[in-house]
Amino acid sequence: MTIADPPRPRRPLTLRDVSEASGVSEMTVSRVLRQSGDVSEKTRLRVLEAAKRLGYVPNKIAGGLASQRVNLVGVIIPSLSNLVFPEVLAGINEVFEATPLQPVVGVSRYEPQHEERVLYEMLSWRPSGLILAGLEHSDASRAMLRAAGIPIVEIMDLDGEPVDSVVGISHRRAGAEMARAIAAAGYRRIGFLGTKMPMDHRARKRFEGFTGALARAGIEVVDHEFYSGGSGLAKGREMTRALLDRVPDLDFLYYSNDMIASGGLLYCLEKGIDVPGTLGLAGFNGIELLDGLPLRPATMDIGRREIGRRSARIIADCVERGLVGAGERVALIPRIEPGDTLRSPGGSRGGQAPGDPV
Repeated sequence: MTIADPPRPRRPLTLRDVSEASGVSEMTVSRVLRQSGDVSEKTRLRVLEAAKRLGYVPNKIAGGLASQRVNLVGVIIPSLSNLVFPEVLAGINEVFEATPLQPVVGVSRYEPQHEERVLYEMLSWRPSGLILAGLEHSDASRAMLRAAGIPIVEIMDLDGEPVDSVVGISHRRAGAEMARAIAAAGYRRIGFLGTKMPMDHRARKRFEGFTGALARAGIEVVDHEFYSGGSGLAKGREMTRALLDRVPDLDFLYYSNDMIASGGLLYCLEKGIDVPGTLGLAGFNGIELLDGLPLRPATMDIGRREIGRRSARIIADCVERGLVGAGERVALIPRIEPGDTLRSPGGSRGGQAPGDPV
């Protein structure tokens, strides 16, 4: 049985809340959290455990402003090198430029413990709102989010339970739709190339949706190649070479993102492989990099800038109306862009004209 999160408070937590939860005085709690004064180790641990369980974050704003919030909105994304997120940030900034609000960016590195630290520091400055990527967080992070008393928007993913509002797509649906398009085009021996997925939850959900839809069509992924570290053209070339060396008769390669798909396409063209006749391929995200390649890889546009805009509008509206949350669910529909590397449905292995629709 799944236990639901407790309701979000309508006021920020205070030292008194931690005092009551830990059974020590507010002065002792203050000493522990400020790391000052003579406090026993047993008491210190009891206070820290209570504060973490409650999601309490000390207030770093000067005393005269302690009851107020600043016009900052925290934005936590997993990576600055991933070309997906700059466009999300552009959409956020586009909306906030017309308001007093200013985004401040932190990077979680796809690491739950690091996200905790970034979140703790951001909340200690009492921002007016928070936007963060993904729905999966540590218990401590979820406690801080529930206790923050500000509008929160989780972005990019709909497959899970948000703390407050959520804007994004269903990645399971996205993977399933791409699988159906590949099967409809007549491809049957399919390989998957992507990140090692324990911490890349959105890639994992797409893979689950992809393999599930293929199974319903009587198709299995023949082989796969996983990697860790940043995405890049060189990584895509390396993975594609390794997979085709092992299984040379694959007829389709599905990549977890466009960067490695682009590297894979360049490798195939260098080796004289007929794309999409002998070998089709597709990526994910619809990044602008694809426009400069000899062939445009099939991909899926998830509306990254619109995700940024919609999340920022929710925050701005809550701040203007004095709301601590909106509880909105904004579902965007991903769109397949077949490009030049995915045959038309039922197409033969003779290839297709660039841009033929799916």
